[in-house]
Amino acid sequence: MEPAVMPEIEVREAARRVAGGALLVDVREPAECALGAPEGALALPLSVLEADPGRLPDEGRPLLLICAVGRRSLRAAALLRAAGHREVASVAGGFAAWRAAGLPERVVPPWPGAPDDAAERYDRHLRLPGVGPEGQRRLAASRVLLLGAGGLGSPAALYLAAAGVGRLRIVDDDRVERSNLQRQVLHAEAAIGRPKVESARERLLALNPGIHVEARGERLCAANVEALLDGVDVVLDGSDNFAARYLVNAACVRLGLPLVHGAVERFRGQASVFVRAAPGGAKAPCYRCLHPEPPGPDAAPDCAEAGVLGVLPGLVGLLQATETLKLLLGLGEPLAGRLLLVDALGMRFREVALAADPDCPGCGPRARFEGYRDLEAWCAAR
Repeated sequence: MEPAVMPEIEVREAARRVAGGALLVDVREPAECALGAPEGALALPLSVLEADPGRLPDEGRPLLLICAVGRRSLRAAALLRAAGHREVASVAGGFAAWRAAGLPERVVPPWPGAPDDAAERYDRHLRLPGVGPEGQRRLAASRVLLLGAGGLGSPAALYLAAAGVGRLRIVDDDRVERSNLQRQVLHAEAAIGRPKVESARERLLALNPGIHVEARGERLCAANVEALLDGVDVVLDGSDNFAARYLVNAACVRLGLPLVHGAVERFRGQASVFVRAAPGGAKAPCYRCLHPEPPGPDAAPDCAEAGVLGVLPGLVGLLQATETLKLLLGLGEPLAGRLLLVDALGMRFREVALAADPDCPGCGPRARFEGYRDLEAWCAAR
């Protein structure tokens, strides 16, 4: 008759039995094992064992089950006993006790080719359902274009770099000025006079040396827009002028790239995502559906003239970074077909539904691609 309670052994006894030929089975999830595992343990998550107890063949060796603190290993031991394995025991205290005893352990790369520090650096991501090792691997393989290293691009770049997005291409032709430092948190006093892209690259690599930052110190224009977008997965628009916004929107529509939009002025901001299809499959609007023509200077004053609350670009830039990570990971519902409006003074968020304009000159069914130079000239004329 089976015992009512599964046998437990302490970690040093477990190590002694492993040295004598017992098989140690780590039933934690891969994200947990990526933070460290007993040396020589076979990784086989409890979720896999529960779905297929026969996944662990009976080799005639005694089995020792270990988890984080000793609870899941008891369940796994009972499961394997029921499946016909005779010599089964759970390791009391789990890997926490194993590590506390100073027993040999190894670091399991969270994905093939991961940097040595990946398990520790991305610890909180690796624990997240929907991210985990596979999601973090996807981020590491992703490429994002950040248009602008200013108020919006600064927080977005910092958080995308910290999140482990593998390649960031930053496009900006400006140099750091003292007046930037009130809101452009990528840059410091010592960077005044330097190209923003160089200052940004230095800061981002100091934060996460495991990523690649491509600094492009040029102004986006008709002649280079498609080249700058070449090979990227998502475009994050942190530009501060309508000519750049129309050009990058036209290129994203033409190339089928998702565009993460953000804008700020004074105490207000907005964010949206422009993709080919909204959730549910309906055609999604593009930026030009929202603004068929550039607003006049009174409707959208320049930041240098109207001013902007320093923290506001940080708030909107973080929304853009969040939407970018969601797109790269395939998580949640993007802001496609929705415009999120931010009122910093009232600390209110309001959502406005956006519909694709059937007569949109940029993406409508009767739209005809007019060429980037024509679009650039059209913007300049307004």
